[in-house]
Amino acid sequence: MNSNFTKILRFLLALILFVFGLNKFLFFLPMPELPEHAAEFMSSLNATGYVLPFVGVIEVVVSILLLLNKWVAFALLLLVPISINILLFHMFLDIPNIFGALLVVILNILLIYKHWPRYTPLFH
Repeated sequence: MNSNFTKILRFLLALILFVFGLNKFLFFLPMPELPEHAAEFMSSLNATGYVLPFVGVIEVVVSILLLLNKWVAFALLLLVPISINILLFHMFLDIPNIFGALLVVILNILLIYKHWPRYTPLFH
């Protein structure tokens, strides 16, 4: 379960989450130009005052857990709803920029598959 391939996947996912999670607080990456409906949706999330910071905290926490190789199975489960929502956002509102979303979802799925024995007790 701790093969080099798994370590690389875990590190890559953690790096992506850490950078984009911190960006929700520090704004060091410029916001890309979004289509009209996607921009409206993001404005709505930003207007709540809590959704994007909460997602940022979860992304940073998950990335730290993945980097430290602690509670990895739990961290991957925390990431499932976020990664699905990132994918759905891009599928419905910003299809040209879907590559990053696909990468996060695929990495999450692969790592869950690699840690599947830890999840089997949930289904008994």
